[in-house]
Amino acid sequence: MGQNKVPGIRSKDRAARLFMNIPMLLTAAMDIQAGERVRWQLLGRSDLRLVRLKAPAPAMCIKR
Repeated sequence: MGQNKVPGIRSKDRAARLFMNIPMLLTAAMDIQAGERVRWQLLGRSDLRLVRLKAPAPAMCIKR
């Protein structure tokens, strides 16, 4: 598993925000598309779960 630092952005007159980046290989494996709506679930102080609100149906495999 890769390790990354969480970037933070501080804007004038706004609360500080943190951004989480998902590696492209992981998004490809999960078939996540730009603009998808997701939700984070806190499982513990060191565990987060990414929940896709409308995940596509799994692709059907055709065996020959």
